[in-house]
Amino acid sequence: MDKLNTFIEQLNAPEKEDRLRAAEEIAGMIKRGEIPAPERNEDTNNHVHTTYSFSPYSPAKGVYMAYMSGLRTVGIVDHDAINGAEEFIRAGEIFGITTTIGMEIRVNFESVGYKGINLNNPDQPGTAYITFQGVPHDSIKKLDAWLAENVRKYRHIRNRKMVENINGLVNRLGVSLDYDRDVLPISMAHDGGGVTERHILFALTHKLMEKYTTGEEMLSFFENDMGIKVKESARKLILDRACPIYDYDVLNLLKSEFVSKMFVPATDELVDVKEAVRFAKEIGAIPSICYLGDVGESVTGDKKAQKFEDEILDDYIPVIKEIGFEALAYMPSRNTDEQIKRIDALCRKYDFLQISGEDINQPRQKFVCMKLREPGFKHLEDATWALVGHEYAATECKENGIYSDKTKKEYPVMEDRIAAFKKIGLRYRR
Repeated sequence: MDKLNTFIEQLNAPEKEDRLRAAEEIAGMIKRGEIPAPERNEDTNNHVHTTYSFSPYSPAKGVYMAYMSGLRTVGIVDHDAINGAEEFIRAGEIFGITTTIGMEIRVNFESVGYKGINLNNPDQPGTAYITFQGVPHDSIKKLDAWLAENVRKYRHIRNRKMVENINGLVNRLGVSLDYDRDVLPISMAHDGGGVTERHILFALTHKLMEKYTTGEEMLSFFENDMGIKVKESARKLILDRACPIYDYDVLNLLKSEFVSKMFVPATDELVDVKEAVRFAKEIGAIPSICYLGDVGESVTGDKKAQKFEDEILDDYIPVIKEIGFEALAYMPSRNTDEQIKRIDALCRKYDFLQISGEDINQPRQKFVCMKLREPGFKHLEDATWALVGHEYAATECKENGIYSDKTKKEYPVMEDRIAAFKKIGLRYRR
C-alpha cells in the first residue's frame, strides 16, 4: 500500500508527464489484481474542476477519483481554462472511464436586458456563469488562445486589485499577500490555468494558518477581528485544527463571508454573452447556461441564502434560447424537486439538452450524485451519453455535432436527436 500511496501522491505532481506516469502505474496495479478495481455503476458527473482552475485534484487525480468512486463518465469544467483537457482525456483512457470536455466562464448579460439583475452569479448582478460543453478535441488549442486573450489577461489585473483590498483589511493584523509570490504559485497559470477568487482566499488561508496556530485563535480572527458571525456548523470545523483538510474548511468560510469585502466587479474580462455563444458554436462546442436557482441552506457551505433566477425564469429561458444557447447545466443535489421539475419542463419546451454535474472543487465533495439514482432521472444519464456522442462526432467533423443544421434536419425532434447521439456516445463507453 505504500507503493500505491506514493503513486496516488504523484498524481498531483508538478509535471504532467509524472502525473500520467503515476496513473499508468496505478492502472497497472489494478489490472494485475494487486489492488481491487472499483465497483462500476452508471453514475455520471459532468462538472469536475481541476488544478487548472481550483481543486485539490490535477486532471489525472480528478479522473482517478472519479474512477475509484465508480463513475461511468466524468467531465472536466475548469474556470477560464481548457488546458487540463488533454491530460484529462489521456487519464480517462488509462483508467478506462469515459470523459467529457468543457470549461466555464462568466459573461456579460447587460446587452440583453439584465443589467443589475441577479442571474446565477452570487457576486455580481448582470453576469452569469456559462459553460462550453462537449468541446471537440481539435478545438482545445483554439479555445485556450481565445480564453488567454479575452479572459485570463484581464482576470489577472482584477485579481491584483482584490489582493490589494485584502491587504487593506488584514495588514493591521500583521498579515499580507503578494499576488506573484503567494497566489500565482498555487495555480496552474504558468500552463494556461485560471486564477480565481478561491486561489486568492486559499493563499490568505495559509497566511492565516501561519499566524493563528489554534482553532480558537482562528475563530477569534473571524468573529472578533472581522466581525463575522460564524454559524455553529462552521464553528465546529474552524475549531478542529487537527483536521487534515482544515485549510479547505477555512477557505469555505472565507468564500462565504469574505468575498464581498474584497470583491472587485469584473469588467474587461467579461465577454458579451452573444459573442461567447457565437464562439462556442464556431469551435463546435455546446453553449450551455448554468442554472443555480434560489439558494436556501448552501450544500457546500460557501454560499449565502440568496435569490437568483427563479422569479424571472419563465421570461429568462426564452431569451436564452434566442441568444443561441443549446443546453442547460445544473446540479441536481443543490436544487429542490420543485426546481428540478420546472427546469425539466422548460428544457423540454425549448429543446435544451440537460447536462447534470456536481461541482467538485474541494475534498469534502462526493463525485457521485446520489440524487441521480432516484427514479425519474434516467433522461440525465441519456443526455450525458448524447454529450459524449456529440463530442466525438464533432471532433471528426463540426457538421456532425448534435446541434448542427445537418443534424437538426435529420432529427428535428430533440428526443430523437438525444437517442441517436446516445448510440454514438455508447461506442466510447469504457
